[in-house]
Amino acid sequence: MQKTQLILVGGFLGAGKTTLLARAAITLISRGMSVGLITNDQAAELVDTDILRQAGLNVREIAGGCFCCRFDQLIETANGLRETSAPHIIIGEPVGSCTDLSATVLQPIKDIYKDDYQLAPFSVLVDPMRLWEALEPRRASTMHASARYILRKQLEEADIIVVNKVDLLDAAEISELTGATAEVFPGKPLRFISALTGAGVGEWLDDILGSTSCGNNIVDVDYDTYAEGEAILGWLNAAATVTTSDDIDWTAFGISIIEIIRRESKAVGGDIAHVKIALDGSGAQLSANLTATDGTIRATGTLPATTHQAHLTVNARVEMTPEEISRIVELALAEVAVSGVTIEIDTICSLSPGRPTPTHRYQQVV
Repeated sequence: MQKTQLILVGGFLGAGKTTLLARAAITLISRGMSVGLITNDQAAELVDTDILRQAGLNVREIAGGCFCCRFDQLIETANGLRETSAPHIIIGEPVGSCTDLSATVLQPIKDIYKDDYQLAPFSVLVDPMRLWEALEPRRASTMHASARYILRKQLEEADIIVVNKVDLLDAAEISELTGATAEVFPGKPLRFISALTGAGVGEWLDDILGSTSCGNNIVDVDYDTYAEGEAILGWLNAAATVTTSDDIDWTAFGISIIEIIRRESKAVGGDIAHVKIALDGSGAQLSANLTATDGTIRATGTLPATTHQAHLTVNARVEMTPEEISRIVELALAEVAVSGVTIEIDTICSLSPGRPTPTHRYQQVV
């Protein structure tokens, strides 16, 4: 069997990795290539996986820990895709709170599985606002210092930094951000894209698929700070069935869930890293997300108002205890269950990620 091209896209929570995976896959398929996707999370019931499946893409999910701690499962999953569908390219999206991927994932693949996989340059996707936070003290940050440490390490180990949401920036903002980034990460390749509109995505794919230089940076990581940065987040995944007796504005319904989570999080001083919801019904899908406490809720897709039953998935990553985020999400679902709307929670799981324990950790670049 020929080598399979493997693209890993890192980046902090809310960077837009799932949107980029979908856009990249569709772009590659339009070029006549077959693509497999691997999503990753600390728990099952992942909105990202649901969105990609609804787009008709070939996707597998690894839950229960990051690729570094589930390395054998990552290889098993990638091998499974190779055996069942033989994709030309596999794209993987590690957990957004994970770093040190060069030492724990890229080097082992380059060393142990070099005959099976050709790694593309390691791209780290970043939201412009988060990038400014990583460049602090140039601009103030509301992120916990340990979470910001993870973000900074992600950017340090990147082969290429990919700034998403260029559609929200003007030329002056791009120039300012480019200059500031070059000062802190001199010589690091920088690309601007919009995963939402597709701007720059094709050019980014051309860059990374035309290179075999990957995992060139192994960074020093303080695992105590890293573990703290992950543990400060309450991590919730939930699934529910929503039934209505009358027609309903599903977009307003989904946004209202996130607005309540925002309101209640602010009331207890919990900084939001990411909140996502997906609603599936009548063969259609609506998704919405919030990537910062005071950010803008963005919704995509639609559900017909005449859809009277939908599957709801909620993912929330907020700086608070698992118990508190669970309480807030349950309160939000109870509050939107107005007259004529019933919500039955099928599964709900909240946790704080445990200390990272990588399967491998290489000290030098292979």
